[in-house]
Formats: sequence, structure tokens, C-alpha cells
Amino acid sequence: MIRARRPSDTALAALRERCADDAFTYSPVGVTEPGVPTPPGFRRERWTTELGYGADVFDAAAATVMSWGMQRGSGLVVVAGGPPAAGDVVAMAAPLPIGWIDVTCRVIAVIDEPDRQGFVYGTLPIHPETGEESFAVVRHADGTVSLDIVAVSRSSHPLSRLAPPIARRLQASAVRRYQQAVRAAV
Repeated sequence: MIRARRPSDTALAALRERCADDAFTYSPVGVTEPGVPTPPGFRRERWTTELGYGADVFDAAAATVMSWGMQRGSGLVVVAGGPPAAGDVVAMAAPLPIGWIDVTCRVIAVIDEPDRQGFVYGTLPIHPETGEESFAVVRHADGTVSLDIVAVSRSSHPLSRLAPPIARRLQASAVRRYQQAVRAAV
């Protein structure tokens, strides 16, 4: 759904509730996992950005990702039930060059390892893309910390299918804003 104005948290909370039982728009779920083949017609993209060095950087970046701060810091309006938790639905509104577009996703998994924190979510019917994204803050053996984002997706909105290069540019722009939001937090 495209809106002329930024939606209220109340409107997004109602959308989140309406979508609570929606099914994923793709299969198989889990396609961002290493070694899982990319389904036909989907694109796999991976972005890695170095955030710095040490425990403080890792902790700050993980806290940002696990509080939806990455999405909020990138300009999205986010309504979730709390920190990412498997099975939870999140409703967001993303700014467009003109207006806002609603998106809904369900958290598939939470990544909770000593040197890797983050989550994976997949698209529900109210989303311009079809697929999955994984967001992980990683502390490497040498102490450097990175943000790894993996997207396996394809366009599903009629407008984005008409202009795939524009849709890819919008996705890359969103990823840059995610990276900037996490960098700003550390």
C-alpha cells in the first residue's frame, strides 16, 4: 500500500495485527542461509561493511540491530512487538521519493551467538519485494566487527517489475541507509 503521508504508529500497529496470520510470499524459507541455493527468478545480494574493532563496537552494533534501530535509523517507521523474535510480525513504512510504502515481514530466526548477533525476516503479502533478508553483526577472530546483510529477493509489486533497475537501486539505497544507521550507533 502506498500512502501520501507518513503513517501513524497506530495505523501500522493495526496493519501488523491484520497480517499476524499471513503466510510467507516465497519458499523455501531459509534461503539466506549459506549453502541454500537461490530459487529460480530470485537474486542473491550480499553487503558487508566494517564497523570497527572490539567488544564495545560489537555490543553497540548488536544492540542497534536487535532493537530495530537499524531500520528506524534508516528512515523507516517501525512497529514491532519488541526486539526481533522468531514468529513475530513487523510492520514498517518506507519512504519513497514521493510518499510512503507499507511493508510487512515475519521474523524467521534470531541469531544469538557469542560472535554473531542479528535476525532474519521474510516478506509477507504486503511488501513490494518477495524474499528474505538476513542482518548479522559479526565479530571476527582478529576483533574487527562487520555488518553482513544478505537478501534473496525478486520484485513482486507491478511497478517494480516494470523497472527492475529502479527496484534494485531502491534496495541498494535502503542497505546503504541501514549501514549508515549502524555505523552512526557505534
